[in-house]
Amino acid sequence: QVQLVESGGGLVQPGGSLRLSCAASGNIVSIYTMAWYRQAPGKQRELVASIDSNSRTIYTDSVKGRFIISRDDAKKTTILRMNSLKPEDTAVYYCNVDRIKLEVGIAFDFWGQGTQVTVSS
Repeated sequence: QVQLVESGGGLVQPGGSLRLSCAASGNIVSIYTMAWYRQAPGKQRELVASIDSNSRTIYTDSVKGRFIISRDDAKKTTILRMNSLKPEDTAVYYCNVDRIKLEVGIAFDFWGQGTQVTVSS
């Protein structure tokens, strides 16, 4: 069974920084694309950033230059460093993995439980 566990959310003032972490556990051989999504109240869930198995990254326009996504394949983790945070970054942030190679085959589309990020003075 695969689990994704996020940590690092919280309350921060505008202009501040937070670091989100997502750790995958289970009988995992390798992970393809790891991503962070967010969902603000009353809005659809949106992709924030993703990083594939070759460390190629994609960012939504609103976070370019402020957020950095990285991964550590040995630890099966992804990190989202968020700088210069704005009130509009307030949302629940979810970790996602699209494909995982397990010892017994390939499994698809795993989500973490979500972590709240609130940017407010």
